[in-house]
Amino acid sequence: MVDPQLFAHHHAHWYPTAAYLYILGLDALALAWEYLRRHPDYRLDWLRRHRRPRAAPPAAHRWGLRLLEDPALDARDAQPTWLPGHAAVVQLYADADPPADATVFAFWAVPGHKQLIHDGKGLALIARSPGRCLRFVLAPGLEDGMAVVYARRGGATAKLATDLAPMARPRPPPAVLLELHTLQALDAALAGASMHQIAEGLFGEDAASDWYADGGLRSKVRRLVHRGEALMRGGYRHLAQLPPLEKGRFEGDANRP
Repeated sequence: MVDPQLFAHHHAHWYPTAAYLYILGLDALALAWEYLRRHPDYRLDWLRRHRRPRAAPPAAHRWGLRLLEDPALDARDAQPTWLPGHAAVVQLYADADPPADATVFAFWAVPGHKQLIHDGKGLALIARSPGRCLRFVLAPGLEDGMAVVYARRGGATAKLATDLAPMARPRPPPAVLLELHTLQALDAALAGASMHQIAEGLFGEDAASDWYADGGLRSKVRRLVHRGEALMRGGYRHLAQLPPLEKGRFEGDANRP
């Protein structure tokens, strides 16, 4: 007879690693969203938004967003609009005095699946394709076919299509695997799983069978959980190139007994 608790454990939402494979193709901004959307206080702010819509912008700003985004959506479907400052976001302006060989904004020539978003202040374009994500802010008055100039924070230049790829390359394989394991361990911890159960879900039953109090696997799982909690509770801001939270900025990030 199958143990009901064991059956439920193996069918928990965090248990199958395959459900996290999409993490392997995310850039830093998308990873920042994955950690933020798991924050319990952010989820409460999202619920309050529907009760008090006028309070939404201030609530969003404290998280580094222009508008609150639905935390039920993962990075494949979410459209979070971060406050400005990230070097990966290219700003496009109409060229007032274009040369003969000026770069032209051609919407349909931008590679990938395209999404246009109005964040309450301006129009943004996100184009996703396997292995990269291109992000643009479109200046008012810019239209398809116009000559454009482009700028990116930090002083680096960029091109509209293929030359933008270096800004959004997938993270190196070891770093990608670390993010996958961190998010899976964080979800398991938030769901109340034990350290041993997390080890079994991430590294398999065989690896977890040699579990003991001071073992290396136990330390590894503990570090993953602590890392995930730190990124969720403010560390995501580094990924999004946002200024760090001021000490004691809001109660949800205070140390709890």
